[in-house]
Amino acid sequence: MSKPNQTLGEFIIENQTAFKYTSGELSRLLNSIRLAAKVVNHEVNKAGLVDIIGNAGETNIQGEDQQKLDVYANDKFIQTLTKRNIVCGIASEEEDDFIAINSQDENNQNKYVVLIDPLDGSSNIDVNVSVGTIFSIYRRVTPIGTPVKIEDFLQKGSAQVAAGYVVYGTSTMLVYTTGHGVNGFTLNPAIGSYYLSHPDMKFPEDGNIYSVNEGNYSHFPIGIKKYIKYCQEEEGDRPYTSRYIGSLVSDFHRNMIKGGIYMYPKSSKNPNGKLRLLYECNPMAFLAEQANGKASDGYTRIMDIEPSELHERAPFICGSKNMVEKAEEFMRNADSEF
Repeated sequence: MSKPNQTLGEFIIENQTAFKYTSGELSRLLNSIRLAAKVVNHEVNKAGLVDIIGNAGETNIQGEDQQKLDVYANDKFIQTLTKRNIVCGIASEEEDDFIAINSQDENNQNKYVVLIDPLDGSSNIDVNVSVGTIFSIYRRVTPIGTPVKIEDFLQKGSAQVAAGYVVYGTSTMLVYTTGHGVNGFTLNPAIGSYYLSHPDMKFPEDGNIYSVNEGNYSHFPIGIKKYIKYCQEEEGDRPYTSRYIGSLVSDFHRNMIKGGIYMYPKSSKNPNGKLRLLYECNPMAFLAEQANGKASDGYTRIMDIEPSELHERAPFICGSKNMVEKAEEFMRNADSEF
């Protein structure tokens, strides 16, 4: 149960008994993510004052240019989670392969793996637009005390035990779920503590915001094109308002509070979709469903997709339930795909 002025640490401790595995390990893990997020937040807020913005000169496994803050955030989260010896494995959007923690230590009884997008929307850093961190936590499926394997990471989203994001904006917020609703905590920079500011967050069932990169319109499936036209029609409560930041965390966060739909569908340029299933789609889908929303690839529930590789991509439609269902209806009824 939430209380006024409750800190994130107090909330985690008070609510850990609602989690079916009550060893305290998950609580320590969430506290480590909280700590790493504070460190990254401090660096993000110095962008422009120190040499931390711009291209790092390398590309990640997806072939995307890495920003300096991508590398910094990735290093900080991995260091924090590794040094505290609370996870048995980490997978990051910025790493080619997963990282096994203490894989040769027979006494390593850690049960959880973390998948993370250390700095979502990092290309926006140079222009002072909100960015974020997305994380997903699973209980390992291979025997405890043995080295983690790829199957520990390639789990359906429905197997997640916790997920969340940090948005570094006008204020810094950490939003997470362990399957018992979604709660948001705002960082008080004066004392370095997160306080419960948004208890029991919910998507309105309907909304009037649609978030999609309309510059890719000509490459979208017919169903998405028709849905966008539907959003723009003058009828009833439409036209909807178009709002697209280009940072999944920021777009999702706004839509959850105000009501709306976020779409990054497959396209003729990206036939498998653009967003990463494990690092972006699954954690956001878990949050959406826990907040009375819905997440789909246009036909199928995101969290029912069986992943086949670490950096797999997927189409992603997420937000207010009625809006997502309407988009799915347009996808189903389209007379052709493109």
